Amino acid sequence: MTDRKLYLGPLTDNRRWDMVKIRPDDVIVASPPKCGTTWMQTIIALLLSGDVEVETELSFKMPWVDIRVREMDEVAERLEAMTHRRCLKSHTPMDGLPLDNQAQYICVFRHPLDAHFSYRDHLRNTPLLWFDLWYLEDDPERVTFRRFLDGGAEGFDTDAMPLAHILRHYKAAKALADRPNVTLFHYADMKRDLPGTFAQVAALLGVSYPADMMAQFVQVARFDNMKTNADRYAPSAGKGFFKSDEAFFQSGSSGKWHGQLTDDELAAYDAMMNAKLTSAERKWLEFGAAS
Repeated sequence: MTDRKLYLGPLTDNRRWDMVKIRPDDVIVASPPKCGTTWMQTIIALLLSGDVEVETELSFKMPWVDIRVREMDEVAERLEAMTHRRCLKSHTPMDGLPLDNQAQYICVFRHPLDAHFSYRDHLRNTPLLWFDLWYLEDDPERVTFRRFLDGGAEGFDTDAMPLAHILRHYKAAKALADRPNVTLFHYADMKRDLPGTFAQVAALLGVSYPADMMAQFVQVARFDNMKTNADRYAPSAGKGFFKSDEAFFQSGSSGKWHGQLTDDELAAYDAMMNAKLTSAERKWLEFGAAS
């Protein structure tokens, strides 16, 4: 992987992609955590299968390649044995992934502060104890947000998802957005217009369905349905990995950071965002295309 950046954290290792033989019709969803990855994979599962009752089984059928919890030999063998069109997941920025000229890359983003607060809740629902010193449950000194602002884009910090890592994701994807097989989506736009999102993804995948079936797909992929049926749609559902499968779909809301930060914390966040992004880039990353 000499032509790719190394992202090696306690949870993930992007060198694992060296064992994946990418196919021309593969679909790779690459985004920071808690930005809509599972949502997008569910949309893709519905569109590729054409079945409103599809058993998504994301962790097995649409595996997260980077994660170390499964032996890569087994993951690569399982992927190679698949005869259907594949969807693969990554939380590695695009500059750390093998870039195929034909496979579709779908990158999903969310307001960084919403992603951060959602990730706080997410980690408390997992057994990933090595983040306890970063994401403190009792945090009177407000260490967690300082580390969100101070953390680096690589190394251990990769999996703790500091702001620098989110910005690396965004800039790496945006640098490739002129390619016909790299598309950026925003969580806020998906919420505002889920039918439009389905239509756009269907066009990327080269599939089409009657309007009534597309409407059924949209209903399946709505947040309240996925949360109500978390045993079906959460990654690793029913396996006991999460303390609560339903809590994986914590709220799906935007603006959850309002009232959670001090004026100084917001000012520090603003300063970093303005230093790293143009006003147009920042507007899109925070609020999407319809802002």
